[in-house]
Amino acid sequence: MRFHGVLVEVGGVGVLLVGPSGAGKSECALDLVARGHRLVADDAVELEREGDGIVGRAAEAVGSCIEIRGLGILDVVELYGAAAFAARAPVDLLCRIEPGRRDFDRTGLEREREELLGVPLQRVVLPATPGAPLATIVDAAARDLRARRRGPGAAARFDARLQQLARRS
Repeated sequence: MRFHGVLVEVGGVGVLLVGPSGAGKSECALDLVARGHRLVADDAVELEREGDGIVGRAAEAVGSCIEIRGLGILDVVELYGAAAFAARAPVDLLCRIEPGRRDFDRTGLEREREELLGVPLQRVVLPATPGAPLATIVDAAARDLRARRRGPGAAARFDARLQQLARRS
């Protein structure tokens, strides 16, 4: 299945960036690549189900290229080296970038899920605002997913601490 979005591998976590055209998906991916993460696919992500998960790769015609408004087509391998591109990656997290959105999760206790190819994926909705450090936020979301896989996340520990304090008072 061909999907409109950008797939990046952030510290071993496959992050699928989705949102309307012009939301900043490719610019976010380029910023992540500049920080040492890897581009998998820009704009046209080929997705397929493998077992209980989803794997993505770039459309053959696109390869390691990324389109950046104002610069045009860039090749991340040419600019950042072979380590800047991954031929494929699992899709672990869906980051939906929604410019202008005002309602979003403030605690992170329970991650929303969105189904893709019959696989429920953790989803975060990010309100993209001009000048927002989107790559930093996506990097943190990927790190948080890794931490949650190891045990209760920061939001759950924070909530437990608040409940404990409330019981004592």
